[in-house]
Amino acid sequence: MVTVQRWSGREAGLLRAAMRMSIRDFAAHLGVSDRVISKWEAGGEGYCPRPDSQAVLDTALARSTEDIRLRFAEPLGRLAATASGTARIGVDSHKFLPVFIGARRARRLQNELGPGSVGDIWLESSSTRLDHPDKETTCTLHVFACGVAVFHLVQRQAPASLTELAVWRYRSYASDLPWAGARMRDLLEVDRSQQPDPEYVLSLYWVRSGPWSDGREFDTALRLLSTPSVLVDRSAPSGPAPLHQSVEESLLATGFDHPDIVSFGIRGVSTGYAGWSGVAYAAHSAERSLTIDELVTCELTVQTLWCFSHQIQTLVEDGQDPFTPDDFGWRFLRAAASRLTTARAQETAQHVLMREAIMKTSGLAERLRAAQDALRDSVS
Repeated sequence: MVTVQRWSGREAGLLRAAMRMSIRDFAAHLGVSDRVISKWEAGGEGYCPRPDSQAVLDTALARSTEDIRLRFAEPLGRLAATASGTARIGVDSHKFLPVFIGARRARRLQNELGPGSVGDIWLESSSTRLDHPDKETTCTLHVFACGVAVFHLVQRQAPASLTELAVWRYRSYASDLPWAGARMRDLLEVDRSQQPDPEYVLSLYWVRSGPWSDGREFDTALRLLSTPSVLVDRSAPSGPAPLHQSVEESLLATGFDHPDIVSFGIRGVSTGYAGWSGVAYAAHSAERSLTIDELVTCELTVQTLWCFSHQIQTLVEDGQDPFTPDDFGWRFLRAAASRLTTARAQETAQHVLMREAIMKTSGLAERLRAAQDALRDSVS
């Protein structure tokens, strides 16, 4: 059974998060005021509750269910491992591989997959699980009525370094992209001349743990995750190769930033960065941070619309008049742009910051405008 030798505001906050209680409910559960709980958590590791409060917290933990104790112990263990320098990097990698298949083929696939809304509900879609050559990889295929299919691959990684993870990313994409293309052609029953492989490469890293010694180093690590190319020699004759480990060590020690990296974390709640290669996110407060589902939903939406607008751009550059079904013409893109750039009343500030960061680094807003203009011109 997990025990706490000395409670601080940090452990009290972890227990509340494990119990999934609001500050008010947690205060009532312990028999103290809301202000006391807020004071504890604001003080963090540096604040030590009085002896009688220590005893109350001991009792609350002892009387908790096994599920609560497990949820409490997991982040506590990560903190202890990080402090001792023994923690490994723990990351859930989410890859998004979009491919344009056309509205007619998408409708046929949706009929075969059956109903099932995913992502933003205004983007009609269906989804199904697919087997992946790597048995440890979870693959979900999302098919959107506008004519885009997105392979979502989830792969848990525990690399020895950020460089190792970056190299794995590039090398695994080299096999995942053609696999996804071949799988889609099998589903559509067409050959390669009729359906190319996915092209756009973007990752989302959900960071669960790491060995980084302080907040500044942790922030640097996530910035590197959002721009992994700085750790890899992509022009090596045998394919992407790691740069010397001293490069990563130097960047972690001195700090790393880039003007194209956008932060969307909130101090004490989360650390989040969006870069040209994707997103890196770590939740510090389970109750107040974004969920992985919220991040995935945003990425699915952005990837779908990026792929859709890219198809229109490709037709224009090939000297063809772009054509889409009436339901997915320039008005559809105008509505999509509005939904992605306008804050909603029910959204949290962090959700708005996330969407703005991903929109900026993906360049989607400009692509949507260009696609709208091209579609308007084609019908005028």
